[in-house]
Amino acid sequence: MRVFKKLLVGIVALAVLAVTGSGLWLWQGLKTLETPVVLDEPTLFSVEPGTAFGRVARELAAQGFVDDPLWLRIHGRLNPEQTLIKAGDYEFTSGMTPVHMINMMVEGKVKLWSVQFIEGWTFAEMRAALARTDRLTRQTTDWTDEEIMTALGAEGQHPEGWFFPDTYLFHGGETDLDILRRAYNIMTEVLEEEWQNREEGLPYDNAYEALIMASIVERETGVAGERQQVAGVFVRRLQKGMRLQTDPTVIYGMGDKYRGRIGRSDLRTWTPYNTYRIDGLPPTPIALPGRESIHAALHPEDGDALYFVARGDGSHKFSRTLAEHQKAVREFQLNRREDYRSFPAPGSETSSNGEQ
Repeated sequence: MRVFKKLLVGIVALAVLAVTGSGLWLWQGLKTLETPVVLDEPTLFSVEPGTAFGRVARELAAQGFVDDPLWLRIHGRLNPEQTLIKAGDYEFTSGMTPVHMINMMVEGKVKLWSVQFIEGWTFAEMRAALARTDRLTRQTTDWTDEEIMTALGAEGQHPEGWFFPDTYLFHGGETDLDILRRAYNIMTEVLEEEWQNREEGLPYDNAYEALIMASIVERETGVAGERQQVAGVFVRRLQKGMRLQTDPTVIYGMGDKYRGRIGRSDLRTWTPYNTYRIDGLPPTPIALPGRESIHAALHPEDGDALYFVARGDGSHKFSRTLAEHQKAVREFQLNRREDYRSFPAPGSETSSNGEQ
């Protein structure tokens, strides 16, 4: 009997040791998931749609983020909610733990990239920016402008000016059409909001004409404090039946023929956009206007100036009469400084001589 008791005690002791050892082994294994990973540089980890948690665990181990996928599978069994990972591209940095990485994928904190559309850009410049943006799926590369507008639900609409200039964040898997749709929808909303709050008595039949004016204001000056002054000049000219005579419209109408300067022959050449030759507004916007330019077009500054000329530093000299304007032209145009520029033009080398 005494021998039996000793044997029983031994068996129980071995069982306790086995359980204790297993528990310690399990605890130590799971503890490795809380050990920071050392990386030389940020690393992207991609999860395709429909990927099972077990496959993610194996891939994390294959890339050296964990020693053994077993610990992640056990972690998933103990924490089922931690297996509900979302597809996308994730950026892992040195010092993160495997548990932190799993949490990122559960919360869907995917890596974001960006593309920027600058005020004053043309639609062609927008498309070029999208074409050179990494990580963005190119859906519209071979599409015409007309096909893009049709896909956006704006069939027959000229694309120029209809996309809001801003920085757009996107995740892997999004397309250039997704970005264009966001920019188009925002511009539509901004224009409608500004149009509803416009001043009375403006020479526009609809919001689209205000958008055209805003694009001209955008291209004429990059000086924020001058936008409403410039808009005021153009509005008064329209109200008096005067031609706008603004160089950026001439440049836009020249298209690929423009080589950095415009001459008198260019001013005399008829195009639908040459406001030295046509009455009223051109048929479409000539660039992407920002919200400030849209607001200026709908809230022009009061005054009696009908002319302005570029000083050469990006700002303008405003004049009430033609005689005053001609004097300003002689001062600022005929004796140009070496670093003369008529207005800032982000994203391009176009410039205007500013003669109105």
